[in-house]
Formats: sequence, C-alpha cells, structure tokens
Amino acid sequence: MPNLSGPWNPGLSRRELLARSGTGLGMLALSNLLRDEGQLGAAESGAGPLGPLSPKQPHFAPRAKQVVHLFMNGGPSHIDTFDPKPELKRLHGQPLPTGNLRTERKTGALMGSPFQFQKYGESGIEVSELFSQTAQCIDDIAVIRSMHADVPNHEPSLMLMNCGEGRLPRPSMGAWVTYGLGSENQNLPGFVVMCPGGYPIVATRNWRSAFLPGAFQGTYINSQQKQVDKLIANIKNEDLTLDVQRRQLDLLRRLNEKHADDRERDAQLETRIQSFELAYRMQSEATDAFDISQETKEMQERYGTGDVARQLLITRRLLERGVRFVQLWSGAGQPWDNHSDLEKQHRKLSGDWDRPIAAFLTDLKQRGLLDSTLVLWGGEFGRTPVAELPQLNGRDHNHYGFTCWLAGGGIRGGYVHGATDEFGFAAAEKPVHVHDLHATMLHLLGFDHEQLTYRYAGRDFRLTDVHGHVIPELIA
Repeated sequence: MPNLSGPWNPGLSRRELLARSGTGLGMLALSNLLRDEGQLGAAESGAGPLGPLSPKQPHFAPRAKQVVHLFMNGGPSHIDTFDPKPELKRLHGQPLPTGNLRTERKTGALMGSPFQFQKYGESGIEVSELFSQTAQCIDDIAVIRSMHADVPNHEPSLMLMNCGEGRLPRPSMGAWVTYGLGSENQNLPGFVVMCPGGYPIVATRNWRSAFLPGAFQGTYINSQQKQVDKLIANIKNEDLTLDVQRRQLDLLRRLNEKHADDRERDAQLETRIQSFELAYRMQSEATDAFDISQETKEMQERYGTGDVARQLLITRRLLERGVRFVQLWSGAGQPWDNHSDLEKQHRKLSGDWDRPIAAFLTDLKQRGLLDSTLVLWGGEFGRTPVAELPQLNGRDHNHYGFTCWLAGGGIRGGYVHGATDEFGFAAAEKPVHVHDLHATMLHLLGFDHEQLTYRYAGRDFRLTDVHGHVIPELIA
C-alpha cells in the first residue's frame, strides 16, 4: 500500500484514490463522466493519464528529468581507468607497505597499471588511455574517486548499487525513479534495461520492483538482437489486426476487472492488466524507437559498430521519446570481473564502450538533452591495487575504494570529488557511499530522498534505507 500519511504520494493514481475513497463513489462518478466523453476504456485499463506511469511532479524543481545508467558489471578497475596511481608503477611487484586489506581472495604484491594516463580538457583531469575518447567529454563529467560499498562480493554489491540494499529484496533505483516521476511516454516502458547476450548475475533482481507496483519494474531487452521484430519478444501479433486485438483486450479487461473487484483490487492482477495494455500500445511505437536504421549513416558511424554502440544509439532514441530510466549492461554474467589477464580483458571491454560513450554524450549535448539527462557510469565496486595470486596480471574485488562518474543533469562538470589513498585501495578523502550517490541523484531529479517513500509491511521504505547524504559539491 502506498504511504498516504504525507502530502505527496506518487504511487497512488487518481483512479486508485477515487476507488478507495468513499467506498468507491468517487470512482463511480468518474466512470460516468468518462463514459460520456468516450474515455472509459483507457481509464479502466490503467492507460493514459490515469495510469501508474503517468507523469508526476517531484518535491521541487528538478535539474534532471531522465536517467541513463551505464553499468560495467563485474567491477572495472578504477586504478586502470579514472584514478591514476603513479606509486603503483614505482613499487610494482613489491609488497604493500601498509599491508593488504581483506578481500574476497588472497592477494599479493602491488601491480602497476599497464595503461598510460594523461590530462584532458580545460579541467586537466587525468584519464587512462582505455577511455581516451570519453575523456574528450571530461569537462562535462564529475569523477567520484572516493566511492565505497559494503562487501567484496558481486551479488550483495550489485543489489546495493541497484536497489540500495545488499541482502533483502528492495525495489531498484529505476523502479523508484519511475514510481516518483512516472514516464513521459505511455506507449513505451518507463524503465528499460538492455543487456546483450542474456542476464547479468542475479538476473532480474537487478531491475525488480519488489514491493512497488509491478508497473515500475524494468523491461529487459536483449540488445544483441539486431532485428527490431526480435528485439522485443512477442511484441507483434502476426495473425490479428489491431482492431481485433483491441476488442479482445477490452473483453479480457472486463473479466479481469470483475475478478479484481472480488479480490479487493489485487496488485499483481492490476499489474497484469496494465502490462497487456502497454504491450498493445507498444506495437506501433516500439518498432520506431528501436529501429536505428532510421539514423543517418554518419550518425551510426559516429557511434560505431557492435552491441554497445547499438544500445547507446537506441538509448538516445528512447530518451527523445520520453522514456524515464534506461540501464545498459556490458553483457551477460560479469564481463569486467578480471581476476587474471586484466590488461587484455579491460582493453577489449573499454574498446567496446569508449567510442560509443563519447558519441552518446556529444550527441545528447548537441541535441540539448544532456542538461536534463543524468548519466551514471560505474560498476558494483572497483579492483585491488595488489595482484591476485598466483600471477601478477589480475586484480581482486575492491569495495573499500572505487570510481564512478556522473554527467549532465545538473552535475558539476570537469570536477574530481574525493580520493583514494596513494595506492588506490580505500577511500581516503571525502568518502562517498552508494547511499550518498543515490541521495544525490534523487536530489537532482527533484526529490528529498528521505521523503520519497512507500508504505509496506507497516514501514515507510525508501531507496536510501535509513542512510545517505546529498553531496552538494557534485551539483553545478
């Protein structure tokens, strides 16, 4: 049940409010009004302005209106990408003077980065050769070098970064954002997730809605598919016309509504009704949104080839059409989890992402979309400055200190926040916990993170749990 105790509650639609107020008399009056205006079908199905994804106003004027999360699942090495540590090269192969912190596996000597760093932009921020093209946009980026999480394990760290809680089922960040803001386009999902080749580890739990209504759950798309008709499974009915489908859905809706009324408006059934309606409406718009062949040859060449380039170009098209939250993954499993052969693997993975990210940020800026789009890059944690045993060519998980970066949406560009120690093992200056990152992102979207709540099991829950502080230095 949504929290009705406060003055603002985005989870309760006007339809639900009227239905639950005055034993439903308000809903009866609305139904008569809509029937007279020929709008009854849309209202009853949860579509249009009365649906759960209808646009909503946040607590205060937002700097950002949409979010793109570039997820480097597996944990990219911050000390090989955005956090240069010259002491590592100087002491390569030697023991860490202060002793190794406890991580998931046994680690040994210090391992210098095999990649070169140099300064970019007017800000002069140092970036690795792995992201030399992304670095061309560094004056629009705030690099957070003092991130830290809770444990050095993938599953809880993925849950913490995505859902604000590493152990218990909680709604994902994308679900919270669409719960709070709805979506500008009722013919596409408000929260889209793209991962080429299959699911990351812990699969759909990364973008679940948990106890929030199911309409806010992420819609998964295997972006490895190149044919638009196969990109979204079962989106088109080859046997029935739209008119026949509409009549079928109207009948199904009436049966489901009667079934739901007998069960006090079961939330799961409400979600199923809404999903049928969204699938129907998507048939025309989804094909257009995901079809990058409509882009010019020059634009497609700017982004490059491959799954990552294609999904970033699709993302720009989704943003233009009002989709609220888009999350992009590196691929199935945990591609950045390079316990060995890090140089080869990180070079390949960054090669997939670097050019498309630069093209994407530049494209958004040229179209005037970057000011209202908040972009987050990072993984669930970083990697150790000491090598994983027995060879000196890979790094273990590191939750003590790592890097994320933000761009657009009111972010202070050309800025480095915080620092790890001289070896890059732990956050040493201005530490930023994942809860602080979430609180800051919600602030940029117009929310007081302590007030964006949902009443469940007798408690008001929120993305940041009982933690989190907004980082004002990150805001322009």
